[in-house]
Formats: sequence, C-alpha cells, structure tokens
Amino acid sequence: AAHGARKMEDYGRFLALLASALLVGFVSVVLSFVWVFQYRGGLSWDGSSREFNWHPILIVMGFVFIQGIAIIVYRLPWTWKCSKLLMKFIHAGLNTIAMILAIVAIVSAFDFHNAKSIPNMYSLHSWIGLTAVIFYCLQLFFGVTVFLLPFAPVRLRAALMPIHVYSGLTIFGTVIATSLMGITEKIMFVLENPSYSESPPEAILVNCLGLLLVIFGALILWMASRPHWKRPPEENTKILRPIGATPEGTEAESTMTNSSSADNSDLRSNTEAARKQNIKFDEAGQRTTM
Repeated sequence: AAHGARKMEDYGRFLALLASALLVGFVSVVLSFVWVFQYRGGLSWDGSSREFNWHPILIVMGFVFIQGIAIIVYRLPWTWKCSKLLMKFIHAGLNTIAMILAIVAIVSAFDFHNAKSIPNMYSLHSWIGLTAVIFYCLQLFFGVTVFLLPFAPVRLRAALMPIHVYSGLTIFGTVIATSLMGITEKIMFVLENPSYSESPPEAILVNCLGLLLVIFGALILWMASRPHWKRPPEENTKILRPIGATPEGTEAESTMTNSSSADNSDLRSNTEAARKQNIKFDEAGQRTTM
C-alpha cells in the first residue's frame, strides 16, 4: 500500500473519495433494505408484491454498488503490485456477480407482473432498464473474450479499449438514471393515503435513497475519469509482451552479449518498439470497465 501511495498523485484525496463512495454505496444498500422491510412487507418468492421487492434491493446492491466497485478496482493503489491478469479476473468476477443479480431482479419484476396480470414493458423505466441489462451482458461477454482470454491480438485490444471504457461508463450512468426512474415510479404507485405529494416518511426515505445513488455514481465516475489515478503502465508491460519475446534483463537476453553490435542494436530496437506498443495499450486500458 505504501509503495502504491508514493506513486499515486493526490493519494489522500483518492482515499477520501474512495471511503466516501464506499460509505454512500453501503448506506444506499441499507436504505433499500429498510424501505422493503419497514414499508413494503419484506421479501418472498410467491408472486406477491414481496417478490417484486427483490427488484430494488438487487438492483441497488448489484447493478449499482457492485458494478461501481468493479469500475474502480484497477484504481486501488494497493493492488498495483498484483498481476494485471489477477485484476482482470477480479474485475470480470465483480461484473459477473452484478449481472447475475440484475437478471434475478428483472425476473422478479416479470414474475410479479405476470402473477398480478400487470402488463410488462410499458414504461420508460422498463425500456431503458432492460436495454441496460442487455448491453451490460454484451459488454461483459466481449470484455471477457477480447481482454481476458489470450486470443485477441494486441492491436485489436488497443483499438477496442476506448469503446469498452466508454460503453462501460455509459451503462453505469444509465443504470443510475434508470434506478431513479424506477424508485420514483414505484413510490408513486404504492403511496395513496397519504400520497407521495404529502411527503410521508416513506417518500422522504426513497428520495434520500435516490440522492445517495446520484452521489455514489458521481464519485465513481469522477475517480474512474482521473488520468493521474490510473494504474501505472510500466508495472504491467510484461503481461502484454508479444508471444516469444524475451523480457529485458533476463538470462536469455544476456546470452546475446557476444553478438555483433548490429545484432544488439536490432534487438534493442525491437524490444523497445514492443515495450512502447505494450505501454501504449496498457495506458489505453487503465480505465477499463465492463
């Protein structure tokens, strides 16, 4: 941790924002449970409104909180000594958990609607929400096949990385907006006496939940978009070196010392070119998010 701290600019500010994001995200999850158990009757899986209650809890917990952590996992300086491959697995694993929870949340909503003969997919919230889940699944699939599995060429990874980053952050922002639409829609449906406009305690709690989701999203997007908080590329270049290339300073390279000066010059040039290519790709991938 100390090693990473020395190499990260504004380390104290990053820690403050990280702690704030974790706190806000955790409180958001807690408030979603309070809302469901104190005002909406708890949880079950029987086609009743208590089954629908899984929907907001799993969305806040998985699609918002866990996805947010997955976005900034590369930024944690105490992980910079870990291999890039390990961090890729952690990043993909967190996103997989978020995807599973989001799918279960959607199933609970559809199951409740079908049990109560309520039409599906009629609201803007449902349109955008299902679209976000579909694109999230595609984002995860292509992220694993292109960036995690060792089949895609480096040039393809470098070309697709900006799209991967942009689409990941866009999906996350869309999820936050869709969550706000969903909790507002739900509270307006269920509050009748007193009504939502009279600001009863449940309405105030839900409004606070929505405000916390906005703050959490803003903190995550800010940390993910600061270039001086990205993982240092020089610590990861060995992972991306071309197949068959020899790392600098190894025994295999030392055996070349008796070669002609021209051969040594060519070797240094090729090694330097590969190193620059790897660093360029790694810099493009520091803000990676599924």
